[in-house]
Amino acid sequence: MTKHDTGAGARAGRPLPLAGVKVLDICQVMAGPYACMLLADLGADVIKVEPPGGGDQTRGAMGFRMKGDDSLGFLNMNRNKRSLTLNLKSEAGKAVLLRLVEQADILVENYRPGAMRRLGLGYDVLKEINPRLVYTSISGFGQTGPWADRPGFDLMAQAMSGVMSVTGYPGGPPVKAGVPVADIGCALFAIYATLSAYIGAKNSGLGQHVDAALFDSAMAFSIWDICDYWGTGVEPQPLGTSNKMTAPYQAMACADGYFVMGANNQKLWQKLCTLIGRPELLADGRFATISLRLANRPALEQELERTFRQQPKDYWVGTLLEAGIPAGPILTYPQAFGSEHAKARGMRMEIDHPVEGTVPNIGFPVKLSGTPQQVRRHPPLLGEHNDEVLAELGIGPAARAALEANGAFAA
Repeated sequence: MTKHDTGAGARAGRPLPLAGVKVLDICQVMAGPYACMLLADLGADVIKVEPPGGGDQTRGAMGFRMKGDDSLGFLNMNRNKRSLTLNLKSEAGKAVLLRLVEQADILVENYRPGAMRRLGLGYDVLKEINPRLVYTSISGFGQTGPWADRPGFDLMAQAMSGVMSVTGYPGGPPVKAGVPVADIGCALFAIYATLSAYIGAKNSGLGQHVDAALFDSAMAFSIWDICDYWGTGVEPQPLGTSNKMTAPYQAMACADGYFVMGANNQKLWQKLCTLIGRPELLADGRFATISLRLANRPALEQELERTFRQQPKDYWVGTLLEAGIPAGPILTYPQAFGSEHAKARGMRMEIDHPVEGTVPNIGFPVKLSGTPQQVRRHPPLLGEHNDEVLAELGIGPAARAALEANGAFAA
């Protein structure tokens, strides 16, 4: 695992790509906070605007609770940010936010569509204050359309986008993807669009409203399935670990469990049959081409597993890889994060936290050669940076006291 220096040494040298970019993170739970953390990891100054009292729902309500008030999930989605508590239902709290908007480059919010507008903080209002502002809204179903007002979570997006219809095994009950693909996918799509809009605003002086939806993002993953349907008219079905485009390319049973392999072109198929001592499969008309192997997949699996069951998974993974045939073990999360490769890639790192001490974090999913990302700030305590952010706005003790008396910082 990697231990990150969060002091001056980590910040020395060439600036991170987004250094100087100011971001307002008005988000809760997952897609929005994760998207803003990606910006923060690349150097942006991200101010997490949280409701007083409890802050982001994931601080205490979701996931494994640490000894303090925050969940480990929160600590893995909010590093490199500052926390400011504001009651946006109060005029005083909104006044502070508007001061921040004047200086911001990007605002990201993931409230239900219409909520920010009802608070008087919609894009149409804020763009008048700061025309170059990129205002990104993340929601379940988008800002328009008949489903826009529905509460949107990853499960609903997976179900209603078609993703769940092709997940699992044929004839089985509905199954969602094991990880929140709609949430994380939406975060990634939102950030690519946000940064594109930010570059455009640098050139034109005009920002824009980015409308990112979990539903749309989940649908964007459906390339092979929907194109197959558009071309054939046949509704896609779940295939377990198999692939609709080629075979064999899936998990295979062996002597001590399962492993994955892919002889997904004719050359690899021929090599596989020779390697495992089954040359007769090359002469079997059912398996002569990829299309025939797809049509006869159950028989193909049965024939291959008859051989694969004779040896354990480590044997087959090593043997196939040595021959240049893609293969791999099916790892649990502890095995994956504990692997030498994950360690070499820095996919678990430990960061310092003023309450929790040393906290595990998932490592940076992409690496930059010239400006490697650093953990510059621990995940913030609720309202930890109130004084710091207000001072940057020129709000002194007397003005702060007035704002406080008017409910800017109270639930």
